[in-house]
Amino acid sequence: MNQQVSSQISTVTVEFPQADLDDLRSRLERTRFAPSVPGDSWEYGTPTAYLADMVERWKGFDWRAVEERINAVPNHQTEIDGQVVHFVHVPSANPDAKALLLAHTYPGSFLEFLPMIELLTEEFHLVIPDMPGFGLSAPLVDTGRTMKRVAETYDVLMRRLGYDSYGVHGSDGGAMVGRELAILNPDGFLGAHVLQLFSFPSGDPSEFEGFGPKEYAALEHMQWFQSVGGYNAMNGSRPQTIGAALADSPVGTLAYSELFESFGNGTSLVTPEQVLEQATYYWLTNSYASAARYHYEEGRAEREPEISQGRIGVAVFKDDFQTIRSLAERDNANIQHWSEFSEGGHYAAMERPGDIAADLKVFFA
Repeated sequence: MNQQVSSQISTVTVEFPQADLDDLRSRLERTRFAPSVPGDSWEYGTPTAYLADMVERWKGFDWRAVEERINAVPNHQTEIDGQVVHFVHVPSANPDAKALLLAHTYPGSFLEFLPMIELLTEEFHLVIPDMPGFGLSAPLVDTGRTMKRVAETYDVLMRRLGYDSYGVHGSDGGAMVGRELAILNPDGFLGAHVLQLFSFPSGDPSEFEGFGPKEYAALEHMQWFQSVGGYNAMNGSRPQTIGAALADSPVGTLAYSELFESFGNGTSLVTPEQVLEQATYYWLTNSYASAARYHYEEGRAEREPEISQGRIGVAVFKDDFQTIRSLAERDNANIQHWSEFSEGGHYAAMERPGDIAADLKVFFA
């Protein structure tokens, strides 16, 4: 990676060594697959047949073409709170444009927002970081990094770039960071547009009084997700253990990224090329272990629940986590926008970028 230093912000060109790509290809050629379960379905986890097909695709995957798309927009790095943070910064030519930070998912990266740039630059100055510990913002230099601390880092980043007013959009981890910014509610904060508000029943029976079929279906979806999302338990208890496996096996990285396929329930609209783009980026940056540590840190953060007062908008996609509005309003006092979409899932930025772009324009108008 070539670097040109200017003040606190460096301009970078993303170009991984050819030796790293050759090593990846060599490992793929020597893949040893696990014996498949009879039937080889998704019920027991990522199927061997799926992995075998994806490995063949991966062997011919053109990472250099991805780098060209990355370097077609301005890439930078800066240090905040002792941590190097990589980000894309695309200022708008529109003098009335608002600043917008796009916060990515887990497992995901800044790459998921590249297709949205052209859809948003008329209305927004775009800042698209890799979360500390992810991609080119890895490795993490310390422990104790929580979503709250990421939100504080992002606020410093936006001020350093000269924005005294900005909004944020996010999904998954990015949605959690967005809510943390709504809690922080810094001067000039325009609001958090998120795809999920992770509000769960507290155990108070009165919370269920207004529930209908829609809310109970959302609870069933939560239960299904808990039954298949084994990575939550692993990352939350032994991130370095799974990190060792993922650092040494690209196919392990691919298998562990099964959330991109919605655990095989047939609803994901993410393409194989998009999955391989993310898996390659994680592999080349060796960042899965540090990305996984957020589950561990969040689970051990000693913190009382807080009600956000900052402005929030929610966009719920059909095959994603179904935020229950009454529970979300219990935890967030200033929800000003709510939209629902009949197609798309957890990675809607990759699946339905036009829908998100349109909703962002409405929320931040």
